[in-house]
Amino acid sequence: MLLRQLEYLSALARERHFGRAAAACQVSQPTLSEAIRRLEAELGVQVVRRGRRFEGFTLEGERAVAWAQRIVADSAALRGDLSSMRAGLTGTLRIGAIPTALAVTSLLTGPFGERHPQVRISVESVSSREIVHRLAEFDLDVGLTYLDDDPLGPVRGTTLYRERYLLLTPADGRFARRGEVGWAELADIPICLLAPSMQNRRIIDRYCAEAGVALVPSMEADTIPVLYGHVAARRCSTVIVHAWLHTFGVPEGMRIVPMRRPSRSYQIGLVLAERQPESMLGRTMVDVAAELDLRQVFDGIVADHLS
Repeated sequence: MLLRQLEYLSALARERHFGRAAAACQVSQPTLSEAIRRLEAELGVQVVRRGRRFEGFTLEGERAVAWAQRIVADSAALRGDLSSMRAGLTGTLRIGAIPTALAVTSLLTGPFGERHPQVRISVESVSSREIVHRLAEFDLDVGLTYLDDDPLGPVRGTTLYRERYLLLTPADGRFARRGEVGWAELADIPICLLAPSMQNRRIIDRYCAEAGVALVPSMEADTIPVLYGHVAARRCSTVIVHAWLHTFGVPEGMRIVPMRRPSRSYQIGLVLAERQPESMLGRTMVDVAAELDLRQVFDGIVADHLS
């Protein structure tokens, strides 16, 4: 059994198409197909369900794919480990971040890139559930997500900060000069929010429900830039996370007002798959982040805007 055969099998599981898998491995489709047939012969089981096109894996094939992904990832980790001993870290650090934490990634990748300039960095916007799945599939090195809401599964988390919530509202609006706004009061003003499918929105809805109100937003968006743009254009209000100020700030003609602190706050942090050997690049990112004090950074940004 050759490592290359397992790489082909892993690529086929990822691409779900013989032609695309062959292209990803930079070989011809017949070469990839023949290598997988030889692997089946060595294992003594059928791995791929074949028809006129790729039709999936047999039960034994699914088990073989899981082992192939693990072995391929371990092989890459071994090469990376030995390479780093010779000339520093190399490769591509693959980060998956929930949409509402994307604004934070530059604070992490900046220091990481300065220390490890030979490492390429890839950042993707993915859901918290997808982060856990792709860590298990060896498709991500590290995730940036909520640590204490949806069950995370077999991962280890490191807290970076706890979310604080602020009302972003017109400077001449009803609450602009208040020192604090209660969650129930949001029902009395035109408000725009993120879509209900996003965990940030579900948290806001939960806080409002605890205060005895249900919000009916005049507009919903599935990205923070779109939300910011509509709030500024329509002169309405929204609830933002304090970490967003690092990237998006406060638009002209708007002001931030602290929301009343809820009984429970939510942690954002980095997560690694619970396995050995772990991703060296992912572990290095966690180590770099541990030296940063993002809580102090974000509290300072909030204080600057409030002043």
